[in-house]
Amino acid sequence: MTGIRVHTGAELLAQVEELRSVYVDAFCAPPWDEDEERAAEFVRRLPVDTGRPGFLAATAVRDGTMLGFATAWTTLAPFPDDRCHAQAAAGLGPDHTLRWLVGARETGELAVRPAARGTGLAARLLEAVTADAPGGRAWLVTSVRSGRALSFYRRQGWTQATHPSPDGRGVAVFLGPRHPARSLAPGPL
Repeated sequence: MTGIRVHTGAELLAQVEELRSVYVDAFCAPPWDEDEERAAEFVRRLPVDTGRPGFLAATAVRDGTMLGFATAWTTLAPFPDDRCHAQAAAGLGPDHTLRWLVGARETGELAVRPAARGTGLAARLLEAVTADAPGGRAWLVTSVRSGRALSFYRRQGWTQATHPSPDGRGVAVFLGPRHPARSLAPGPL
């Protein structure tokens, strides 16, 4: 059985090499096609992420090998403009961004080694970092490059709140299964 461990701070940094290895396995192949520089960027931002208010991480380990991880934190005001935040805000508009995302639990990363996919591990990791989101308000951003990722979040009860053109370049904002604004999110055209 794969054990899930929740981390609340910088003790996660002691596992940085294992986290990087999982990140590379998960994202440096199709459909993400990230490169080693993106993996190095992930490692560089990890200390910043662990210092964010409300930071939580979950790791999945079996037989001493890390198979996956998830990170999350509280999104503060003013709404960030790094990473994919600007695209998320543009898709939702300023009012929905403020009311739906600020103060909510933001999932930063969810990564599972290919050999562990299809086992329910990603769902367990996601639940571990979002189950106690304030008022049920959890959200995340993912690229539309992976239909598999989009389908995964929908199967977990997440609601897609933005619907970029399906050209493979945009991002989609998802609201968690207990987010009170789920019913207000527009459906696709």
